[in-house]
Amino acid sequence: MAGELGGQGLHDALVILGAAGVVIPAFARFRISPVIGFILVGAAVGPAGLGSLAGDYPWLGAITIANRESIEPFAEIGILMLLFGIGLELSFRRLWALRGRVFGLGGLQMLLTGLLFSTVLMSIGSLEPLSAAVLGLALAMSSTALVMPLAGTATTTGQTALAILLLQDLSLVPLLLLLDAKSSPDALVGVLVGGVAVIAVLLLIGRYLLSRLFAQAARTKSPELFLAISLLTVMLASLATGSVGLGAVAGALIAGLLIAETDYHAEVEVITAPLRGLALGIFLITVGMRLDLAELAAAWPQLLGATVAVLLVKAMVIFALLRWRRSRAGTAVETGLLMASPSELTLIVLASALAAGVLGPGTAAFWTLVTAIGLTLTPLLAAAGRRMARRIDPQALASASSDTAGVTLIFGFGRVGRIVAEMLIEHGRPYFAVDGDIDCVAAAREGGYKVIFGDVARGDVVQRFHLPDAAALVLTMDDPVLTVRLSREIRASCPELSIVARARDGAHAAQLYRAGATDAVPETLEGSLQMSEAVLVDIGVAMGPVIASIHEKRSQLRAQIREAGELTEEPALGRRR
Repeated sequence: MAGELGGQGLHDALVILGAAGVVIPAFARFRISPVIGFILVGAAVGPAGLGSLAGDYPWLGAITIANRESIEPFAEIGILMLLFGIGLELSFRRLWALRGRVFGLGGLQMLLTGLLFSTVLMSIGSLEPLSAAVLGLALAMSSTALVMPLAGTATTTGQTALAILLLQDLSLVPLLLLLDAKSSPDALVGVLVGGVAVIAVLLLIGRYLLSRLFAQAARTKSPELFLAISLLTVMLASLATGSVGLGAVAGALIAGLLIAETDYHAEVEVITAPLRGLALGIFLITVGMRLDLAELAAAWPQLLGATVAVLLVKAMVIFALLRWRRSRAGTAVETGLLMASPSELTLIVLASALAAGVLGPGTAAFWTLVTAIGLTLTPLLAAAGRRMARRIDPQALASASSDTAGVTLIFGFGRVGRIVAEMLIEHGRPYFAVDGDIDCVAAAREGGYKVIFGDVARGDVVQRFHLPDAAALVLTMDDPVLTVRLSREIRASCPELSIVARARDGAHAAQLYRAGATDAVPETLEGSLQMSEAVLVDIGVAMGPVIASIHEKRSQLRAQIREAGELTEEPALGRRR
């Protein structure tokens, strides 16, 4: 057993995980994107960096990787998880909702940029038309894994970038299929027939089986089971598409699409986020290992010129297309710079083109270096784009409308949450609710309520539900600790959001006010007041004096809560802080 655990694979895994453990907190401390850190670490510990000195200095062997091919399996896992994450972002419903921008704007960007690159490559180089076309389309892609975390989806820039990226991500599968067909033309028909059959089977399984599996996982309240089902779906889909020649990446993308169509996609995104982030880090480390510093020093004019040309062409094409579609100048500038770099998918296409004989080793290596340099520059270009957008058009960074704009969100949909929803419906106000009990969600949906499944105790709820755009947030969960924590965290990110929270008693209400709740309603005290009102009316006291005394008593109780919570003013329903 000791011999098995002491192999090269374990050594490489420890180096990669150790690098991730250093890079993420170190770069987060200085508020720098860890993307740059992962790529630089890969260059440093790789075979072209310190790994080349391990023969002369044996102690370096413990912290370096001398053979890049030995970590290719880790990179492949990273690519699969990357495509899985892209599939989760896609969903057929989102594609349909964005179809105009995806297939219009995204399609034009791919065609125009690919055509420009292909024409230039054929005119200045010795590439054949097919090779130039494949390389041009590969360079036209932008990094979903880097762009979306930098831009988000709550701004106009982020939503515009998402539409373009969705088309690029979708184009990967047919492009890889064509490259496979080039290496084996006779198998193309068989791949197409087998691919259609496998995809049809996967869609049927996803429609009728996945939701049931996730429902059982939701009932167990086990995030580990959610993770296991998600990974099993990725592996089985990848094996299925790989077995018919479509490639494993197509299966990972389809797995993400299938889960995105279920009611549990938000929960899966939260649970798999750390694993997908680590997988991306591993992939970026392998990208850094492709950076041969000696080669960079020897051919820096050509590499610098090619990188600058790629960045300028892509930025100008995207800027021109967005201005043609009457986007704001600031948005067009920011989006153009944000998406100017090549993509991690570019590296996948280059590797496939090399294997198919479409590109030679020297050409593939050169453009791999250009892509790695471009990926490293992506966070810097994004920051430059934001600054330029602010100068050109201060309103360019305004938030775009989201699904929760003007909507009241209800966290928890038991008896209290349901009554709140009914009152909102009565007054014609939009809402939707989130609950972590799948049986409660199913019953509520049968009753016509707008409820989704989700565990608000995990993940960043502010980003998941676009809380800054919401009209109000109602916390009705029967968990006093969670309610206080959410009030504090959400108030820190959303200072203007109205937060109405359910409190168990006066002491709990005081805690909620200190945590940032706009109003806390103690259910025990309100229940006592309602009982008092009913008794007084039943024994013959006039309604007017009863209501007046109830209001007076409520004011006294609020004064006590204010004193207990050390508030500077009396809490009042509906007042924003």
